[in-house]
Amino acid sequence: MVLSLEYAIKILETEIREYFKEDSSGHDFFHLKRVLNLALQIQIAEKGDIIVIGIASFLHDVHRIMQSQSGRYIEPKESLPFIEKFIKPLGLTDNKVKQILTAVEFHEEYSFCEKRLTNRDIETMIVQDADNLDSIGAIAIARVFAYGGSVGNKIYDPAIALGGDYEGEAKSAYSGKSGIHHIYEKILKLKNNMNTKTGKLLAEERHNFVEMYLKHFHEEWGNVQ
Repeated sequence: MVLSLEYAIKILETEIREYFKEDSSGHDFFHLKRVLNLALQIQIAEKGDIIVIGIASFLHDVHRIMQSQSGRYIEPKESLPFIEKFIKPLGLTDNKVKQILTAVEFHEEYSFCEKRLTNRDIETMIVQDADNLDSIGAIAIARVFAYGGSVGNKIYDPAIALGGDYEGEAKSAYSGKSGIHHIYEKILKLKNNMNTKTGKLLAEERHNFVEMYLKHFHEEWGNVQ
């Protein structure tokens, strides 16, 4: 029997919902579902293995729960044994398992930080685009401040200059900078980090919304120091 993605997600969903139920950092179960839906939207145009793309996008943030449990930053690579355990009941071929794990491992690479893109297969690029799209736009702004609060960062600190370099997830997670700084250092750069033509098109409107939000934020903040 050929495994359908719908059936695979149905098998995984109960356990994954339970695993992510305590998350308050913006990397929750609903983030996974949004990224899954975005990945499938991109896959229609860009092709790639739908099983690999769907499962990898649904499980890409397992390391975030490990992070909250351990109190230290966890690389996606460290989550791969857990993901193998989650997908074992699906009876996937060794090659599909390898592709899923690869897409998860490399989904947090960015062209604008020290750790450049090193994996260019279409499945990984689609998962990365889908995850990045959920980091741009209205929900994304809410996620920025949810995540900032979860690691003790402020909403905004005008004493720190805006527009610095993004140092990668591990350093930025506990940088002490504000949510607004995170938007400038990462979120505004994601539009140009999109891999696929479809991802680039979907990013435009979301990026414009973030720019509009920042304009209003600074107007409302005024000259408060």
